[in-house]
Amino acid sequence: MRVLVAEDHQVLARTIATGLRRQSIAVDIAASGDKAERMCLLTDYDVLVLDRDLPVMTGDEVCRKLRDLVDPPRILMLTSAGALEDKVDGLERLGADDYLTKPFDFAELVARIRALSRRVPRAPADVLRHAGLTLDRIRREVTARGRPVELTPKEFAVLQLLMEARGGAVPHDELVRSVWDENLDPRTTAVRAAISRLRGKLGASHLILADTGQGYRLCG
Repeated sequence: MRVLVAEDHQVLARTIATGLRRQSIAVDIAASGDKAERMCLLTDYDVLVLDRDLPVMTGDEVCRKLRDLVDPPRILMLTSAGALEDKVDGLERLGADDYLTKPFDFAELVARIRALSRRVPRAPADVLRHAGLTLDRIRREVTARGRPVELTPKEFAVLQLLMEARGGAVPHDELVRSVWDENLDPRTTAVRAAISRLRGKLGASHLILADTGQGYRLCG
């Protein structure tokens, strides 16, 4: 699962992000409404945690604009505006999926985010995007910051799994099962070798991280 936290209070934003990452949730942060909108247009987030009182572009404006997307992220408004009319306005007029007022209990925030991520499974996108990478499932093409990248079928499959995870970790065993076959020795170095080649071809060794005991994930 991948979450964007749109919150201009830096300490609160970092605190939320740290807590969610401890729950194995991939998190990005936007400190203004215009940045949150741009990031949602570039990345397929599962959930957007959205403060209504953001600089440059308000959370209300962001919510209205994202509702026009074909496949928008689920939006959880996290705000100090806790009056009943504020909640009704956010859910009914603006189209938010959920509403939580500050101060809040962190366990409830996590539960609401997980609940939203389970609603209406996304149809697999034909084109995946992440940190300058674009992967076209149909054409079987990959570009890195606009530069075409030639990948073998297995390298393509590994990258696709990593991009589908939206910044979450993909276990080594899952990569073996999905990309190779059941006869491959699980202790093989094939996955590590494929990851090494991908890093080289994508021209960004830091883009694919190895999480000890977790597997591999995309960063950036």
